[in-house]
Amino acid sequence: MTITERPPELNGESYMRLALQLAESAAGQTASNPVVGCVIVKGGRIVGMGAHLQRGHHHAEVHALLMAGSEAAGSTVYVTLEPCSHFGRTPPCCDRLIAEKVKKVVVACLDPNPLVAGTGVERLRAHGIEVEVGLLEEEAKRLNERFFKYIVHGMPFVTLKTACTLDGRIATKTGDSKWISNGESRKYVHTLRHRHQAIMVGVDTIIADDPQLTTRLDVPALHPVRIVADSKLRIPLDSRVVRDGEAKTIVLTTKQASLEGIRRLNAYGVEVMRCGDGPQVDLRLAMRMLAEREISSVLLEGGGRLNGAMLEAGLVDRVVLFIAPKLVGGEKAPPAFNWAGVERMKDALKLERLSVTTYGDDLCVTGYPVYPDGWGEPSSDGSAGKRETPVTPAAKEEISDVHGIG
Repeated sequence: MTITERPPELNGESYMRLALQLAESAAGQTASNPVVGCVIVKGGRIVGMGAHLQRGHHHAEVHALLMAGSEAAGSTVYVTLEPCSHFGRTPPCCDRLIAEKVKKVVVACLDPNPLVAGTGVERLRAHGIEVEVGLLEEEAKRLNERFFKYIVHGMPFVTLKTACTLDGRIATKTGDSKWISNGESRKYVHTLRHRHQAIMVGVDTIIADDPQLTTRLDVPALHPVRIVADSKLRIPLDSRVVRDGEAKTIVLTTKQASLEGIRRLNAYGVEVMRCGDGPQVDLRLAMRMLAEREISSVLLEGGGRLNGAMLEAGLVDRVVLFIAPKLVGGEKAPPAFNWAGVERMKDALKLERLSVTTYGDDLCVTGYPVYPDGWGEPSSDGSAGKRETPVTPAAKEEISDVHGIG
């Protein structure tokens, strides 16, 4: 006898799960827009499906309605995010649903963007369409955690990814780090790169390894914008991120950086952002400036100091930690997280919503930092700043494409 998992029942949840799968399939290719999936059902049959595939192009509902054609009238629409109700790069999806005379719309979660924020649901109901909200809501919110952070706080969602040995080291005492994790782990990291708009490292990583910071998989994939934190413009002009032209490169520096150094980088097409007066890059200001450039997600692949600085400032939203079954020892072997630290164990930074996955013999621990009150607030020199920076509706409209302006 073989015991297998029970097949799913056919119900509203199964249709919404299909919509979530459609949305997730486009993760990484919608820029600062959310990922959205839509399934249209009529008479017990799926008559239309769609996903938002690219910013500025049709939204998920429109793709599904085009597939459904005349069968959209009287149908039930399952959509993972509230349909938009305003004009942007594309017309409102609400108007299209109304025009096609759908009978019911089931929404997984509301859109947090103040340009939408419940108005889509209200508009549908005002035209006699039955609306249900909240089916698989938490799954839908997790799927768009990057978009939610960006649109609510005007800051990119930052995933800190690092790989270390069992004794917490990211290299040996001589600096050798190839390779800590195995091939399976590294392949997943390239998937993470595809799913984030930007990848960020410190200049020491560029000097030591001269990495490409591109996405290399068995199938074509998207390269993230390459971001290098470099307060003194020490980045070599012959490094690959400066010269190869594979992806856009942005260097974060300070107002103390020389204009001549900036001009030399500009000559190779590298954008230089001066973030604060110095001597170190103001990381919080840098994140705000990246959001203003419509970068909604950053994959942090820094060394211990940059990882520590971003955590200390409260700028990391998710941690993805690969642990290899190796021990290297050595007092000078660099740690995965290098920062001033806390004085008491009860003040340790905790992670919640933990999950553990294996990639070959590597462990991958994923969790979300829970910052205590006051964490990341400015010190006497004003270096940190507050963790959350609300954005006005006008600013949101300016920096965001949102579900409704796709």
